[in-house]
Amino acid sequence: QVQLVESGGGLVQAGDSLRLSCAASGRTFSNYAIGWFRQAAGKEREFVAAIIWNTFSTYYADSVKGRFTISRDNAKNTVYLRMNSLKPEDTAIYYCVANAAPSLALPRTYDYWGQGTQVTVSS
Repeated sequence: QVQLVESGGGLVQAGDSLRLSCAASGRTFSNYAIGWFRQAAGKEREFVAAIIWNTFSTYYADSVKGRFTISRDNAKNTVYLRMNSLKPEDTAIYYCVANAAPSLALPRTYDYWGQGTQVTVSS
């Protein structure tokens, strides 16, 4: 059974940085995409970033490109999302997701979701 456990959220000020972690377990992820979606209050889930486990290819939403960096640690089976220059509009619940060959920006194509971690950015 695949499990994704997020950590690292919190309350920060605009311009600050945070690093989210997603600890993945339950199978090998060599052909998986693991990524992040976010959902702000009253809005739909939005693709943030994804990494292809065995190729290290990375993908980002335009809204975070240049500020966020996704990476992975094979030994720890963990994916990270480094978020720099945070803005109030980055405030949301951030979810870790995983699946084999998903359509990266479509939430319905991911079978596995973590419980989410809250990120709040004050102005």
